[in-house]
Amino acid sequence: MNFFKKLFNTKESSSKENFSEEPEEKLSLDDFFVKNFIEKGGKFIYCTHANEVRENLGNILAENNWERITCMDNHLVSLIPEKEINFEYHKDSPIFTACEQLIAHDGSILLSSNQLKDNKIDQLPNNFIVYARTSQIVQNSGESLTSIKNKYKNNIPSNISAIKNYKPIDVNEDDLTRSNNSKNLYLLLFEDL
Repeated sequence: MNFFKKLFNTKESSSKENFSEEPEEKLSLDDFFVKNFIEKGGKFIYCTHANEVRENLGNILAENNWERITCMDNHLVSLIPEKEINFEYHKDSPIFTACEQLIAHDGSILLSSNQLKDNKIDQLPNNFIVYARTSQIVQNSGESLTSIKNKYKNNIPSNISAIKNYKPIDVNEDDLTRSNNSKNLYLLLFEDL
C-alpha cells in the first residue's frame, strides 16, 4: 500500500506544482520578433510617422559618419536626408532597403531579388538599414514564403534569403563557425496597423 500512496502523492504534488506556477507571459507577434531581433544583436527603432523614419535615418547616418548611402528602391529615396545616394551597391556605403518579411520566431529579415537584385547577402556591404512595416511580421519562415507566394502569384522573386545574425563578423573566426549572412543592421520599423 505504501507504494501506491507514494505513487499517488507524487502525482498530486506534481499537479499542485503545475497549478502554482505562473503561466509564461505570451508576447504579441511584434514583441516576439523585436525580442528575438535584439537578442541577435540587431538595432531596432520604432517609428509611428514618416517624419520619424526620416529623422531616425538621418541620426543613424550621422552617428556612423556615413556620408553616402546605397538605395535602389525609388520608394525609399524620399526618406533619405540630404546625402549622396548610390544607386548601385558600393562596398563602403551602407545599404538602405526594404524587405519582404520579418520572421518572429528567429528574429530574421527575409529579402529577395526585389531588394538584392542578383547579389548574395554575403557579397554585400556589412552595414544595412532596413525599412519595414509592422504588417510584414509573420510567425515563421513557412508563413513568410506563403505570403510571398500569395503577394507575387505568377512572378515569384528569386534569390530569397534571410539575414539572421546582426553582430559584425569576427575576422579571427574560421569559415566553419562564422555566419556569411551576418550584418551590422539597423531596423526602422514603421507602425502601419
